[in-house]
Amino acid sequence: MSNASDAAEKVHDSEWFDHAIRAGLVAYGVVHLLVAWLAIQLAIGDKEDQASNSGAMHYLSQQPMGEVLVWLIAIGMLLLVLWRVLEAAYGYSEESDDKKRWVKRGSSLGKAVLYGALAWSAFKTATGDGGGKGGTDGTTAKIMQMSGGQLIVGIIGLAIIGYGISLVVRGWTEKFREHLDAQGQAGQDGSAYVLFGKIGYIAKGVAIVIVGGLFAYASVTHDAKKSGGLDQALQTVLQQPFGQVLLIAIAIGIGGYGAFCFARAKHLSR
Repeated sequence: MSNASDAAEKVHDSEWFDHAIRAGLVAYGVVHLLVAWLAIQLAIGDKEDQASNSGAMHYLSQQPMGEVLVWLIAIGMLLLVLWRVLEAAYGYSEESDDKKRWVKRGSSLGKAVLYGALAWSAFKTATGDGGGKGGTDGTTAKIMQMSGGQLIVGIIGLAIIGYGISLVVRGWTEKFREHLDAQGQAGQDGSAYVLFGKIGYIAKGVAIVIVGGLFAYASVTHDAKKSGGLDQALQTVLQQPFGQVLLIAIAIGIGGYGAFCFARAKHLSR
């Protein structure tokens, strides 16, 4: 067991693993650019697929060489899952505060789950089992039928809102700079990368807060159909006054997050 643990730690600290992480970040950036494009299509009334991760996978699969690209994204997401799992197990050893170290490791594990969900969506699409049309209504309804299900859905909603707010704060305070090395923050290129990150984190955070709000509202009204994923959240934005403008702004922001993923891949700091 000790040998396996030592081997895993060596992988986590190795230079080649940096390249694997970079590949995963590029894949993650591509997904966000696709979601941004679908959100713009939604805003201008030319919607074909859901403006969501699964919708992005379905849209990509319909393009030339699309199936291969979806497989590459699935593999990239699995590399990010491996990164976060190893980080949760062996990362942050330099952190002197035990509580902070475990909080950061818990955060890494949570990110591994998010990447894993995206990898699963990509695998389903690549194998012909993901049509990009799925929603959260059925899952939410099943949870609500459980004992205390309404409370669980409410807690899920609040947790999603909390995560979205944390992204907004990270964007506003530019704490995301820690993900770029010194070169990635310097000069005109660095200024552009930081701008991409700022608008990207804030826009993505706003969208996720809306998703969490839908879950919380579903819990209060005891109506699973009120819950929804990113696509439904963006449709909710579109229905508001000046919704088209707001939705395009969020789409541009999500695209900015994708661009920041590319910058982070080039100037990785971990």
